[in-house]
Amino acid sequence: MKSESVAAPDAIDTLSVGLAPRLAVLGAVLLWGASFSAMRTALADLHPWSVMWLRMVVALVCILPLHRSIDLSMYRRGDWKLLLPAVVLQPCLYFWFESAALGLTTSAQAGVISASVPLLVGVGAWMTLREPLNGRTVFALLLSLAGVAVLSLSGEATETAPSPLLGNGLELGAMVCAAANMILIRFLGRRYGAWTLTVMQVVTGCLFFSPGALRLLDVPAGTFDTRLVLILLFLGAGVTLGAFSLYNWAITRMPAGTASAHINLIPVVAVTCGFLFLGETMSVLQLAAAGVVLASVLLTQKG
Repeated sequence: MKSESVAAPDAIDTLSVGLAPRLAVLGAVLLWGASFSAMRTALADLHPWSVMWLRMVVALVCILPLHRSIDLSMYRRGDWKLLLPAVVLQPCLYFWFESAALGLTTSAQAGVISASVPLLVGVGAWMTLREPLNGRTVFALLLSLAGVAVLSLSGEATETAPSPLLGNGLELGAMVCAAANMILIRFLGRRYGAWTLTVMQVVTGCLFFSPGALRLLDVPAGTFDTRLVLILLFLGAGVTLGAFSLYNWAITRMPAGTASAHINLIPVVAVTCGFLFLGETMSVLQLAAAGVVLASVLLTQKG
């Protein structure tokens, strides 16, 4: 029997996208933007893999009461060829890169680099979903990468950000994983509900980051104070579960490029939270580079 695969999703007109999907993706990016500062704070007390495992466990606990809503009835032979890379790319590889990055660079710089996702998704959607790609988008991608390079090379090592160049490189790797995942979700959303896809991601993340549980054995008593517990609850229930659910639902109801364009807000939220809660700042050259990254993304948007 010849294996079946998930067909390419039907084209969605940008103008036909309703308010609900836009609000959903907006909520997701606000949660993601705030997560950079939260992760940086948690990493000060726990190993990156422990943080990731705990946030996945929190999300899984929230899922258990709703397990009956998971629907796998639409599974077709061969779907695993898309499902497996989708859940490995995000959350596994995405969070692996990002948790390592946030131990080396500031949350503000990492947040700015996340602005490259719309451009990466635009190129990926052109290659796989046949969504339009013009010369302006290609130029914007190159401009964005140049801005990220300047941002990284001009960063100075500090006690809390010991290697901005390596950290920003890892964050860019995380964004490549996120962009590839978004393209796959657009395919998979044709047969699988957003909630079902989110559950698959959470379960896979729990298994992937399970070695982090062993790291907790070396954590000193009293580490889990009220602040850390609240941060882990926010990362697990709010970001891992909430943001993924909102974005997975929204991206099946709008073009991949349109959905990813809302990620432009992540740098604004990340830089604001980094300044308010962690006292992070950027030099004039870094601010200029950040402006280039944001301008490159805006260059590709219409209206």
